Amino acid sequence: MALTRRKVLVGALAGGGLTLGFLLRPRSYPLPLEPREGEFAFDAWLRIGTDGVVTVAVPQVEMGQGVTTLIPQVVAHELGADWRRIAVEPAPVSALYANLPLAAKWAPLWMPLAPSLADDPEGILARRWAEGHRFNATADGTALAAYEAPARAAAASARAMLMHAAAARWNVAWEECEARSGFILHEGKRLAFGPLAEEAAAFSPPSTPPLRAEPMAERPAESPPGAPLHYPRLDLPSKVDGSWTFAGDVRLPGMVYAAIRHAPIGMNASVLGVDEAAAKGMRGYLGVVKGDDWVAAVASDGWTAEQALTRLAPRFKLAAGAGSNQIDAAMDEALRTADAHRLHRQGDMDVVEGGLPLQLRYEVAPAVHATIETAAAAAHFRDGKLELWVGTQAPEATREAAARAVGLAVSDVVLYPMAIGGSFDRRLEFGHAVEVAVIAKSVGKPVQLTWARREEFRAGLPRTPVVAVMGARVDTEGGVAGWRARITVPATAREFGRRLFDGDAPFDAIAAVAGEADPMALEGALPPYDIPNLAIDHVPVRIGLPTARMRGNAHAWTAFFNESFVDELAHKGGREPLGYRMAMLGKDPRLAECLQRVAALSQWGGGADASGQGIACHVIGEGRIAVVASARRDAEGVRVDKLSAVADIGRIVNLDIASQQVEGGLIFGLGLALGCAVRYEGGRPDGESLGAMGLPTLADCPEIEVEFIASNADPADPGELGVAAVAPAVANALYSATGLRLRRLPFFGEDL
Repeated sequence: MALTRRKVLVGALAGGGLTLGFLLRPRSYPLPLEPREGEFAFDAWLRIGTDGVVTVAVPQVEMGQGVTTLIPQVVAHELGADWRRIAVEPAPVSALYANLPLAAKWAPLWMPLAPSLADDPEGILARRWAEGHRFNATADGTALAAYEAPARAAAASARAMLMHAAAARWNVAWEECEARSGFILHEGKRLAFGPLAEEAAAFSPPSTPPLRAEPMAERPAESPPGAPLHYPRLDLPSKVDGSWTFAGDVRLPGMVYAAIRHAPIGMNASVLGVDEAAAKGMRGYLGVVKGDDWVAAVASDGWTAEQALTRLAPRFKLAAGAGSNQIDAAMDEALRTADAHRLHRQGDMDVVEGGLPLQLRYEVAPAVHATIETAAAAAHFRDGKLELWVGTQAPEATREAAARAVGLAVSDVVLYPMAIGGSFDRRLEFGHAVEVAVIAKSVGKPVQLTWARREEFRAGLPRTPVVAVMGARVDTEGGVAGWRARITVPATAREFGRRLFDGDAPFDAIAAVAGEADPMALEGALPPYDIPNLAIDHVPVRIGLPTARMRGNAHAWTAFFNESFVDELAHKGGREPLGYRMAMLGKDPRLAECLQRVAALSQWGGGADASGQGIACHVIGEGRIAVVASARRDAEGVRVDKLSAVADIGRIVNLDIASQQVEGGLIFGLGLALGCAVRYEGGRPDGESLGAMGLPTLADCPEIEVEFIASNADPADPGELGVAAVAPAVANALYSATGLRLRRLPFFGEDL
């Protein structure tokens, strides 16, 4: 029997005393980033050079969310540094950068037998697991929750050490000094950070970091639109001029290039054969490498590799390819007959059992990640070591998978973290890194692998299909007396967890979680409204198609179900949709304020018939959003003219980045509402180009206005709020404009 991390952990828990000793044992870790000449390290988070440049370590991959600005901004504010003298360095995997909030949130995935033991980010079990597995994953908007506090503490300690060094020169008390704009100040005297760096690094850091009274915050009222930015994005200039380096830009001496073809998605897929004779003699062609379910051609340049692969004409076999007709039938059968896991119950269950007076069906089709940047990675295997240049959201899991594939210890794999050009959780999967590792070992040269667009669609795992029956019982005044959601969806989060944490192949992961309840697949299903009697049921289903995470994840479908359904309840009861929601939000004044503010911002007209306005709101963690969409149907189809949004995301570190994230989320969600869906036949999707995805173009993008509510609550991630709320807002707007209810995503699948 193979020994897995999960079995070791379960056995350790059973051991009791041994586990306690393991958890309490003190640990120390090497410094992840060594200072260069003329630099001095202050903790694992920052270095200060004699030239005054402050280099900040960022342990999260930059994929458009602005993390390479947010964490340095926290450091610059706490340190008192000059923003113009801030530099960034991607941090390697290290226990010092363990993402504790994400480890605790994902405890059901890595410790499914007893996740409640590790669901506290401050708890010792989550900490030890995250540190032991160097869990630096980038996901679920946890960057600030995970890293603001340690980065701030490191900066505060460095500030104190700089003040000590300056005070020693001036023979004054260090507490009388001040750090501002890259200088230590005292009664008209000042010294720059650079000349003080070496002396400061020799001081011991304070036992308690002297944090500033106020953390980094930008307040909406103090930053009107068009005002100069105090902290412009550090990655923006290089992205504009093209010098920002992605994995596809890596060039190594003697590098060769690989092109790849994947088998259809299906059970027991394998390579049947290739026509090797057809590619022989091509100038620059170096050979073919075969994986379990893929074939790669290697050549001196990418074009030759692609042409050789076409001549090789790979053939594949599989037991059964994924097909949408079979998927639809499995979903329908499960919805009607399968047993459900009740994930949440509240109040009197008799009120929500049986056939409810109103029951409506909603559907979400599989959707693919339409990332602009296709999968790319570079690798060099030599002297028993593997070097990887790859953009990944899960760096340690990527190292482990690559090591297994080429028969190395994880310590013999060096991963250079590269930025990602928009991931949307696509790069939590790392098949391309495994493939390039195998190819590099086979050819004995540095090699770069770049997936063609069609391969990105063929081999990329889609967002899961979902079907829900929403039922309600109303009281004599039209209010909601009982609410039941019966949601049929594969255990998609648990599937993902098996691939990430256990190294399962996609169909092995499906088999391992078949029939299991998956609360993470229904996140957001609990509506924010005060409903006395409520039940949320998960009906797991096995559909023969592996599924993956995508921006918004479960919130992208649960918000659509909830906010479309509550809008239908309002209209059926003859109630104005905004007032109907407000009457049920007595326990969430923050969300109520978002709704009131967005109504004013959008000049909400009540959602009356033919107005073309629709409203929706949603909560993700501590973040809240309300959206009003103005939509219409014209000769070219659905047209969304305007999106107005008001969000409460707590304390805002960078207002400009927060606005970008909400705006980007709204457009991403609009793309999912209008396109991105695929159907499968024989394991192949019916669309293999961006043009076939029905994505909104710049000409299709609506006017967008976003406002934030000033708040002192802990920061919440803004990146997925817009994704979740926009689809129901548009659906409700189209009902107002056309009188037809759209209950399936994407909308183009329905007859308007």
